[in-house]
Amino acid sequence: MTVLEFKQDTPETDKQPAAISVKNVLYATDFSATSESALPYATAICRRFGSTLHLAHVLSDTNLLLMTGGVDYVCFETLYSDAQSLAQEKVQHIAAELREIPYRTYVRHGKVWTNLSGIVAENGIDLIVVGTHGRTGLGKLVLGSVAEDILRHAPCPVITVGPGVCSRAKLPGFYGKGGELAPVELELRHILYATNFTAASLRVAPVAVSLAAQFEARLTLMHVLEDYSKLGSRPAPIDDGVRKLQDEVPKDPALAYAPEIVIEFGSAWKCIVNKAAEREADLIVLGAHPASGTTHLPWSTVHQVVAHATCPVLTVPA
Repeated sequence: MTVLEFKQDTPETDKQPAAISVKNVLYATDFSATSESALPYATAICRRFGSTLHLAHVLSDTNLLLMTGGVDYVCFETLYSDAQSLAQEKVQHIAAELREIPYRTYVRHGKVWTNLSGIVAENGIDLIVVGTHGRTGLGKLVLGSVAEDILRHAPCPVITVGPGVCSRAKLPGFYGKGGELAPVELELRHILYATNFTAASLRVAPVAVSLAAQFEARLTLMHVLEDYSKLGSRPAPIDDGVRKLQDEVPKDPALAYAPEIVIEFGSAWKCIVNKAAEREADLIVLGAHPASGTTHLPWSTVHQVVAHATCPVLTVPA
């Protein structure tokens, strides 16, 4: 098994990346348009890998209190009962459209990540799919507390579908003519993997290579130099970066296309987002470290990539 918690069908060798399988997918929703944009990815992944979809909604005390406006305990209990019933109805409405996809549903109450982490542990979740938004506040673009909690603490890979996902990257035809969930397929035609060459970050490279091999996708391996002070040193940072990226590809990786090596200068997140848009990438792959809540690329970089990317972002714990 590689650093990715997806199950590996065969051991990885120097000549053949291990095939990735996903047994259990957790889709967390608050029923917003943002969450809805992520659902086609969750269902398409389940169809591709034959996964079980775990559909979860958590009623948070914070949101319920905001809805009550500080009214008395009896009103709060009534509001909670009504909110739970409505949530159950919405979850079952989504589940009824899943057709052939095996699923389990959850409506829970309390802190969002506390409840989701319990579902992850109880069901051996391999992948979390969540929609997230970017909103301006105090001069900063923020992801939303729920998505940020998931990204910082999840022990398994997370796919985030952010506000910048363009129409080309969104999966088409979510609902069919009769209102049923359309059988959209997951296609990864171009994958961008970005690294800052920390040991942990480099351990994520086989995931990007395996996905590219499995989907017969083009693969871009990318490193961004934000520090220009060592450009005249030996070994040259550019040559060193190219060599390190080349070392991440097995000698005979069974890729449909030769990987592209990219070294750029400037703001890491801007370069990653711009290159992904330029290449019309379907997925950006980044490394993350859930135990400490930090990432192998700086958290601010991952934060901005997720908020601005025009395609989904896969963060992988390492």
